[in-house]
Amino acid sequence: MKQTLGILLAAAAFAQQPYKPALRPGVSVQMPIAAHAVEMRAADEPDSIVVAITAEGKVYNGITVAEPETLSAITTGTVFVKADSRAPFQRVLAVLDALKGKSVVLLSAPPAQSAKGASTPPYGIRLTVSR
Repeated sequence: MKQTLGILLAAAAFAQQPYKPALRPGVSVQMPIAAHAVEMRAADEPDSIVVAITAEGKVYNGITVAEPETLSAITTGTVFVKADSRAPFQRVLAVLDALKGKSVVLLSAPPAQSAKGASTPPYGIRLTVSR
């Protein structure tokens, strides 16, 4: 009984801990809000692959400027794409086209109904980019 109570208390304490994002360099963009986006904490992992598209249409693989066609060389895991809401749509399509056949999550700003806090985890929608 004591052991079960201890496990429950430890689980409750863990569940109440605030979200602490990883501090790593990145490219800042103004992401659109998606009403049905879900938490994507894996996007903040140190080894996650994040592709950013700025309002001017520049593409970054992490913090390195890249051309969309070079993204097809990515071979590991899920690719998280965060596009500025003002980015040229053709540029977003070029990035998604280069990532065909890969697991892709399109990141978004948290939905309006998400919990308000000091820092929120990334949100997104998983896409299937087929061949």
